[in-house]
Amino acid sequence: MKTVLIADDNPAGRELIGTMLQSCGYLVLEAADGIDALRQARQNHPDFLILDLHMPGLSGLEVIAELRKEDEFASIPIVALTASAMKGDRELALSAGFTGYITKPIRMSELRSEVTRLLQ
Repeated sequence: MKTVLIADDNPAGRELIGTMLQSCGYLVLEAADGIDALRQARQNHPDFLILDLHMPGLSGLEVIAELRKEDEFASIPIVALTASAMKGDRELALSAGFTGYITKPIRMSELRSEVTRLLQ
């Protein structure tokens, strides 16, 4: 069973994404901020991460910068999640090392397709 870590400071958002991923057969871990996301990633070694770009403690950009320095996380799929998508944000996220980019409000079909595609 593949493990997905969802890091988002919005509990309702984490629950929504988590419920959908669990229904698809994934084991879901949750983090409420960037510091917890970094700790859980290192402790639990998920197969896939979804990081909100704007979280307390460490932003998604700061978390991915730390993770991509480590061999274990150099190539695993990590998707950026954001509610404040501005022109150029997608390119910034991808150049920072994110594998994908999803905006809020989340379209569940898009998220499901992205997770499936990246875990193949």
